[in-house]
Amino acid sequence: MANKHAKIIIIPARMAASRLPNKPLADIAGKPMIQHVWERAMAADLAPVYVATDDRSIADVIEQAGGKAVLTRADHPSGSDRVFEAVEKIDPHQQFQHILNLQGDLPDMPAEIPHQLAAVLDHKGCDLATLVTKSSAEEAEKPQVVKAVVSWKDHGYGDALYFSRASIPTGTSDKYHHVGVYGWYRPALARFVALPPSPLELAEKLEQLRALEAGMHIAVAEIDSAPGGVDTAEDLQAVRQRLASMHRG
Repeated sequence: MANKHAKIIIIPARMAASRLPNKPLADIAGKPMIQHVWERAMAADLAPVYVATDDRSIADVIEQAGGKAVLTRADHPSGSDRVFEAVEKIDPHQQFQHILNLQGDLPDMPAEIPHQLAAVLDHKGCDLATLVTKSSAEEAEKPQVVKAVVSWKDHGYGDALYFSRASIPTGTSDKYHHVGVYGWYRPALARFVALPPSPLELAEKLEQLRALEAGMHIAVAEIDSAPGGVDTAEDLQAVRQRLASMHRG
């Protein structure tokens, strides 16, 4: 019988990123970016880790590093759709009910992130879970930094109301930077991928809006800081500098 809290970590990665093509294989401190993310997920020592990709060269990187990769279709509309295909292949008997969807563009992700995400999923009655951190004024103006509008409840937990690339909400001192990682209750993920991309999802190019438009409950926890995502050439240069300085230190 499936353990309702049994976890698996899946990292979706594809080559065809619009702003930074081939970014999973971008070299950072001598390793492809996707290998850094996989290593951080493994360092969490929380659950089995798989990379889900549509590209053999990404799978080769992970397998040569000693990890596990799953080849998926190339036409998925979102990373969550790719994650679902992967988990169905890996676990057809549905032993894993909590699916932690990390992002393949967080090469210096702290190993605590999967644990923080899992904690929300374990303790909050929700369809899926995600993380946010307070946004600086500079970040709030950047469209590549997604902002979350959250109805806060207690002890750093809340419910997601909306996500946008715009600087929202207006008229408040606090804006929240969405950390693009998700914890899914498996039946909710199955429901999500059966839905077509929603109007707001297509307008904002944010997959989590499909879940909100379908009435799904997204629980949110606040963390101290966001790992540096890589969406642009400038982001890539910044993370190269951060990791190079860490290695020198």
